[in-house]
Amino acid sequence: MFNNPLLFFICSLGVFNGILVSLFFLFFNKTKRVSNFLFGLLVFFLSLRIGKSVYRIFATDHDLLIMQIGLSACFLIGVSLFYYVKASVENKKEIPKSWKVHFLSLFSFITMIGFIKPYKNNFEFWGWFVWVIYGTWGVYLLMATYVLKNVLVKITKRLEKNTTSEYWLVGVLLGNWLIYLAYIVGYYYLYLIGTITFSIVFYGLLFFFLLKSNRDSIFRDLPEKYSSKKIAIDEVSLLKEKLDALMIEEEIFKKSDVKLSLISEKIGVSTHKLSQFLNDNLGKSFATFLNEYRIEEAKKLLRENDKITLEAIGFEAGFSSRSNFYATFKKIVGKTPAQYQKQFY
Repeated sequence: MFNNPLLFFICSLGVFNGILVSLFFLFFNKTKRVSNFLFGLLVFFLSLRIGKSVYRIFATDHDLLIMQIGLSACFLIGVSLFYYVKASVENKKEIPKSWKVHFLSLFSFITMIGFIKPYKNNFEFWGWFVWVIYGTWGVYLLMATYVLKNVLVKITKRLEKNTTSEYWLVGVLLGNWLIYLAYIVGYYYLYLIGTITFSIVFYGLLFFFLLKSNRDSIFRDLPEKYSSKKIAIDEVSLLKEKLDALMIEEEIFKKSDVKLSLISEKIGVSTHKLSQFLNDNLGKSFATFLNEYRIEEAKKLLRENDKITLEAIGFEAGFSSRSNFYATFKKIVGKTPAQYQKQFY
């Protein structure tokens, strides 16, 4: 048991504010989105679990029912996170019946365990059952990470501009991983680390939320491509042919300000479908797709003419600046434009 008032204040304030935030999203949020409700559910169960830890650490006498409720809430953290991430990525407008059945099954199971094996009379049982709880939490964490894999790849590769809602989702996921790992470590070393980690994560996300530029965009739907169905194989081949023909015949990539909307209009598809094709089927962002054509054009000019300046070649190939040309060329070719040209002169 600890009696440090500063630690108690930090940990208990995090729990108290977590409960308030969860109640807001569950009952008082004017934006009635499925993902907002599920986020409230996630924060609620997290707060109950952390509250149990604070109670255990700082209270002189322990009500074992509170301990049981805290551990039971822990069992539902992972599934709440999983469905929150899934609802956000798939832009769900209502909670599917299968999700409700799944969640209620887990809720009923942990409630039944509490009635059959109450904590106060079954310390040995709960001593090993806690690993079932943590194991369940961990499995759903992995599942949530898998659902968010495309967003994680997009952010780590930095090939496209990311939305605030994407950063927020990744932050929530990483925060849950930190809390989870802190509890695993704390089980063997310092139990307090889990509650402190929750407070740090909670206030970090709260600060991100309160930034003026983020407030209105965090809980917007993600770009549609993450929830769309795959393009049919025959349509993929046709799109590839049209796109290649446009690039080769019109050399539209040479325009430094060319937009996705212009190309989609020329080949007769929606901007969404073209973006989906590039990302899902070619594994490239729109910028990367254009730059590959530009680099091939630049390589041809570098081989054929040593009288034109490197800067002029970059502009001729479609790059908007000298620095962009040099950086992209080095990234794709592995050499600077000058090093590449030296092979031929």
